[in-house]
Amino acid sequence: MSTVAEVTVSYRPKIRPSQRPIVKCAEDAYEILLGFWNADKIELCEQFCVMLLNNRGSVLGVVELSSGGFTGVVVDAKMIFSVALKACACSIIIAHNHPSGNLKPSTQDIRVTTRLVAAGNILEIPLNDHLIISSEGFLSLSEAGYM
Repeated sequence: MSTVAEVTVSYRPKIRPSQRPIVKCAEDAYEILLGFWNADKIELCEQFCVMLLNNRGSVLGVVELSSGGFTGVVVDAKMIFSVALKACACSIIIAHNHPSGNLKPSTQDIRVTTRLVAAGNILEIPLNDHLIISSEGFLSLSEAGYM
């Protein structure tokens, strides 16, 4: 007889549905993310976060999935979508910061976005946007035509 680990799934929101902010545009997402971001790290190292949304666009939560170096951060599609599935998210917005303040997307930023759009389509959890943020502003890859 083999022993295997028990797997449990739970989601315990701390905010009532009526109190959740609603994301209607990229600027809404940026304002929410900026309030969540660690101000001591935004100009120090790259961090990667996922915003989880329900079918109304209400924010279920924001999760920091990775913290990297000065010029890069790990983006793991399995982690992103496992969190989205666990929270029963209907769509997601991803974001990472550029410590340099330069909001221009890199080739890797565009490549990752394309890959995550495809994965989201398969799982029926659309990637609504990818924001590159800094302490002084943001770039929406969706609004800039990269998605």
